[in-house]
Amino acid sequence: MTKSLFRLIGKQPRSRKNKYLHSVFGTAPHKLARNDSPPTSKASAYTVDSAGKERLVYEFILSCGERGCISSDVINAFPDLPYSTITARFSALKRKKLIYVNGDKRKGDSGKFMQVMRANAITDNN
Repeated sequence: MTKSLFRLIGKQPRSRKNKYLHSVFGTAPHKLARNDSPPTSKASAYTVDSAGKERLVYEFILSCGERGCISSDVINAFPDLPYSTITARFSALKRKKLIYVNGDKRKGDSGKFMQVMRANAITDNN
């Protein structure tokens, strides 16, 4: 199934900068679908631009500086993107240590307190 997906999607050549950013952002497609997911879900995981979405969310959090932001801020910044598309990126960015939380909380749109997220700077050592 994977081979046929690559034929359908095609691989695009990447510049040196894009290779670096792709090594930082993005989640492997096999991690986006559960093992017991139907084949259609596994196939669609290969079409998700996780690198682009992660970078978008990361850059917004980075732009908030030391004040940081809560998930409501990120969701409100991208009203055209589905809630789940945005919130799915937080755990990937935390796992990669690109963003962090330190216990600070602020009240969100829902009235509930949410953790404040801040970004770690990325350095290109290439």
